[in-house]
Order: sequence, then structure tokens, then C-alpha cells
Amino acid sequence: MNIVIDVNEKELDVEIKVAGEIDAYTAPKLKERIYSFSEKDGVRMTIDLSDVNYMDSTGLGVFVGLFKNVRSHDGEFKLIGLSERLIRLFEITGLADIININSKIEGGIK
Repeated sequence: MNIVIDVNEKELDVEIKVAGEIDAYTAPKLKERIYSFSEKDGVRMTIDLSDVNYMDSTGLGVFVGLFKNVRSHDGEFKLIGLSERLIRLFEITGLADIININSKIEGGIK
């Protein structure tokens, strides 16, 4: 159960690339690594999940918390590169109607 988190920050644009599994073991690491970025006023946070092969409800909880925090600071929050399985997870929970999930990578995060 490994997770790799790469952050590219340029002023208010924060691009995060996550690879591996997001579960009860790795979700706290993810939150610890990126939560502080969600507290910047006007941040534009994009998280690329194209290399995430598994996520459970703990991972969903991290993204809901990030989304709420970004929005409370008048920022933008977007998830990109979701697999069909992850898209389905967000749809089943109703989060796809709230959080901007885009299955295509725009411009690409490297």
C-alpha cells in the first residue's frame, strides 16, 4: 500500500499528482501533505488521479474535506484523470454532482 504525491505550486495554482492507492492507511498521508494548500485564499487546486488504482471511502473523505476547505476560501477544486471505477465511486456517492470531476487530463500534469 504505497502512495506517491507530487505537488507543483505556482502562486495560487496548485497541481497535485497522486499515484498508488488511497485507503485508510495512505489517506492520512495524502491529507497531511496537501491540506495546507487548500487554506490559501483563491487557490486553484487540480488533483490528477490518473495513476490511482484504488480508493476507498477514506480517500473520498479526504477529497470532500479538501473541496469544502478550498470552497470556503473562495478557491476552485478539480479532480482529473479519474478511471471509470473512480468516476463510478463519485457518482454512486453523489459527489460527482458536487465536485468537478473531469475524466480527461487538460494540459496534463507532469
